[in-house]
Amino acid sequence: MTSIRPFRNITRRKTREIYVGGIKIGGSNSISVQSMTNTLTTDVKKTIEQVNIIHEAGADIIRVSCPDKESTFALKEIIQNVSVPIVADIHFHYQRAIEAAQAGASCLRINPGNIGSKDRVAEVVKAAKDYNCSIRIGVNGGSLEREILEKFREPCPEALVESAKKNIQLLEDNDFFNFKISVKASDIFLAIGSYRLLANECDYPLHLGITEAGGLFSGTVRSSIGLGILLLEGIGDTIRVSLSADPVEEVKAGLEILKSLGLKKRGVKIISCPSCARQAFEVIKTVEILEKKLEHIKEPLTLSIIGCVVNGPGEAAQTDIGLTGGGKGNNMIYLSGLQNHKIPSDKIVDHIVELVEKKAKEIRQS
Repeated sequence: MTSIRPFRNITRRKTREIYVGGIKIGGSNSISVQSMTNTLTTDVKKTIEQVNIIHEAGADIIRVSCPDKESTFALKEIIQNVSVPIVADIHFHYQRAIEAAQAGASCLRINPGNIGSKDRVAEVVKAAKDYNCSIRIGVNGGSLEREILEKFREPCPEALVESAKKNIQLLEDNDFFNFKISVKASDIFLAIGSYRLLANECDYPLHLGITEAGGLFSGTVRSSIGLGILLLEGIGDTIRVSLSADPVEEVKAGLEILKSLGLKKRGVKIISCPSCARQAFEVIKTVEILEKKLEHIKEPLTLSIIGCVVNGPGEAAQTDIGLTGGGKGNNMIYLSGLQNHKIPSDKIVDHIVELVEKKAKEIRQS
C-alpha cells in the first residue's frame, strides 16, 4: 500500500534548472532541504562532524559561513571530507567568494550589490564560471541597500524585489544565469508578499525561508505557515527553516513541511491522535519513543498510532502500518489497511519498530 495521497496536486511554478553540486534545483526536480552549520568554520573537525550529522538527518545542501580568509582556507579540507554540496556564505568581501569557489564550494551565497564595484562582481562571476559554482542571491529584509530603504522608507515586498532585480541584473550583465534567489524576511507577511511578487517577475528558482524565525517551537510554527502558504501556491524550489536551535531540527522541520504537503517522500510519516480518556495505551509517550527509534528510516512509509477504535480503523485503512487501541490491552495491528493481529500494550514499541524496519527493507528491495 502506498502513502496517503493529497486531495489535490500542487502545480509547481515553472523555473529554470540549476545545479548546486550534484543537486538539481528548479525545473521539475523535487524541492531540496537546506540547513547551515553553527560551528566555527576554522574548527575543521567539528564542522565536518556537524555537516555529516546534518546530512544524515536529511539535508540535501548545507551552508557554511566564510567570514574571513582563515575560514575559506579551512573550507577546502571540509569539502574534501563530506559528501553533500556545500554553500559558502559570503558577505561584503568579494575575495572570500573567489577563495570559496577555488576551495570547491558548490554555491556562493552573496548579495552581488554589497561586495563592491562591478569589476569585483565580474571577478566573482568569473570564479564561479571557472569552478562550476552556482550563486544564490540572498536578499534580506533586515539588510536592504540604503538607497532602496530611502526610496521605499521601510522594508516592503516592492523593496525586496527591487533589490533582487538589481542583483539579478549584475549577474546577467556578466552572462551568468546559474543562480537562485531568496527574498527572506522575519515577518511572515513581508516574506510571502516578496516571494509572490518575485515569482511573477522572473523564472529563476527560488530559495524559500522565513529568516530569523525564532526558537524551535515558535520558529517552526512561523516557518510552517509562511513556507506552507508559498509551497501550496507552487512557489519554491529549495527551502531552509531558520531556527535558533540545533541545525538537525531545521532539517526535520523542513522535511515535515514538505511531507505534509505531499512534496517530499522520506522517512516515516506518523499519524497519531492527541490522546484522551478513551486511549487504551499511552499514546503520547509511545509516539515520542517511536519518533526517536524510527529516525534512521529513510524509506517513505506511513504509520498510524491511534489510542482507540473511534478513528483508529479509519486511519489505519489509509496507512502502511496501523495501531488501534483496544480493551484490556488487545490492541489491533493493521498491515496495508487490513486487520492482521493483536499486540499487548507493553510490546507495542518494539513490535512497531520491527514492522517498520521490515517494511522499509521491502521498499528498498522492490
